[in-house]
Amino acid sequence: MRLLLLRPLRKLSFLSSSAGLLMGTVQLFKSTPCPNPLTPSSQRHSFHSHRLVFSPLSPKPMSKTRPLCLRTNGYSYVSHANGAAPAELENAEEKRVDFNQLSRLKLKLEMLGIDYGICMPGQYNHLICPICKGGDSEEKSLSVYISEDWGSAFWCCFRGKCGWQGRTTAVGDNKLSRETSNQIAKVKKRREITVESLGLEPLCEELVAYFSERSISTETLRRNAVMQKTTGVQICIAFPYWRDGQLVSCKYRDIEKKFWQEKDTEKIFYGLDDIKGTNDIIIVEGEIDKLAMEEAGFHNCVSVPDGAPPKVSSKDLPPEEQDTKYQYLWNCKEYLKKASRIILATDGDDPGQALAEELARRLGRERCWRVRWPMKNDNEHFKDANEVLMYLGPDVLKEVIENAELYPIRGLFNFANYFDELDAYYYRTLGYEYGVSTGWKGLNELYNIVPGELTIVTGVPNSGKSEWIDALLCNLSESVGWKFALCSMENKVREHARKLLEKHIKKPFFDKRYGGSAERMSAEEFEQGKQWLNDTFYLIRCEDDSLPSISWVLELAQAAVLRHGVRGLVIDPYNELDHQRPPNQNRVRKSDAYQGQTVCSASLLPCLVCGTSETVAPVGRGSP
Repeated sequence: MRLLLLRPLRKLSFLSSSAGLLMGTVQLFKSTPCPNPLTPSSQRHSFHSHRLVFSPLSPKPMSKTRPLCLRTNGYSYVSHANGAAPAELENAEEKRVDFNQLSRLKLKLEMLGIDYGICMPGQYNHLICPICKGGDSEEKSLSVYISEDWGSAFWCCFRGKCGWQGRTTAVGDNKLSRETSNQIAKVKKRREITVESLGLEPLCEELVAYFSERSISTETLRRNAVMQKTTGVQICIAFPYWRDGQLVSCKYRDIEKKFWQEKDTEKIFYGLDDIKGTNDIIIVEGEIDKLAMEEAGFHNCVSVPDGAPPKVSSKDLPPEEQDTKYQYLWNCKEYLKKASRIILATDGDDPGQALAEELARRLGRERCWRVRWPMKNDNEHFKDANEVLMYLGPDVLKEVIENAELYPIRGLFNFANYFDELDAYYYRTLGYEYGVSTGWKGLNELYNIVPGELTIVTGVPNSGKSEWIDALLCNLSESVGWKFALCSMENKVREHARKLLEKHIKKPFFDKRYGGSAERMSAEEFEQGKQWLNDTFYLIRCEDDSLPSISWVLELAQAAVLRHGVRGLVIDPYNELDHQRPPNQNRVRKSDAYQGQTVCSASLLPCLVCGTSETVAPVGRGSP
């Protein structure tokens, strides 16, 4: 066993010629308990302004009086006294450190990413945390304590978003805190690589010809240092990843379009140096697309190193230190944070659009634009930048990038998003721009039925409101073929069916006095009328004694829209609905205003149009 002999300075004391002065310092220099190794020390010691003088030797003390001394990080001191004597090294016994134990602990710290090279044993050392990298300010938030014999180490990161902590010993397993054990089983040290160490070579004529077929020039290949690497009998394309002129990583592609990267290297954008200090940045999905952009005149372009995800994640964004899939964004944040316009020119397929969304979530949608690739034929678009370059040329690719559109932000629009609807409204291609006729010429100049609008019919009891609404429904069914959902609480189903059939067939249901001399509807007309009822109206009925709520009615009406193509909803009367307010509501809303008995019927025509539901908000009492 190899032993390393260390002779640290254990304790320094200074002699004083004044015993009274020493007695007066007893209360001032009280010893303090040893702090928790995972808690940063908050104690501050005020040293005397006189410089401490250390002697390299250990002379005999000039006095047998032992002065009171304060121990601090292995050193001790007392206040300055007249005629200070040279410092004395006390208890300078030799410390034995197991060299193999020291090596094992250093190896474990290195695997965890802790920079032990600047750590002093027996002290608290403040380093940059390998998990959170100290955040944006790169603060030294990791407190590390290593025992004097190099047998164990404790650490804790005091950033609120990190909190990584744990302990390890020269022998035994590491003990890490909560999720950090899954976060990092091992933090590997970044490899330092060079063109020579990777065995990269200039492109052969066959690969230059391959790029030429994809409209990539030799000059573009030379500027981006595209090279090749021989692996066995196969030659693959090498895309070196540079930062500030230093080789950081390398990605390879073989003839079968298989990709792989150098292990233990940092993830960054391909072409990172081309966006340094630029306000406009273009992000593409592959290295060849970055080269294609350069052929169109755009040097301010980078490519992601890892391709696209299959779909957009449904989870919330993870913190920076856990965002492993997109770690290259955080590694390049200094290049991205000053950019005011970021064009996402990812592939046009579903994974490419998912990548654009994931990038926009992290970069901020407010400064992102997106590219719409032109049509290749009647059924599909071009897939990416290189396809557009190959088939349409650099001028068209340049035009596509210059015409990039704002990345959509949910809830924020401009009028251009509605121009199609506005055009249809102007040219009257929807068919209902002026509304639908009620079927009564005398009323058409005053009132028409407009999709999406709410109509409220009021009046004194028994004035014929429900009869008028039924007649209106029959007219709309006959003129435009609309279907309706009926929530009629005051009518029995058979009575309501009789009234609708009489208005549709224009003959009485019974051969009674109320029909006058008109002939009763025949059995054949009755059967046809039944089919018309079944095809035109859908009933919303409450099957128990409780009052239906407006939300319950709207939910069923929406189902009728989706299932049966209903174009209108009738609630008759509205005051029959349950208008109880939620427990957390202390004010009456507009939709609660019609609770009085003066409102006998209400017609919502049409409340639900094309599968979308409108909020029921009747106006106040007494409105026409």
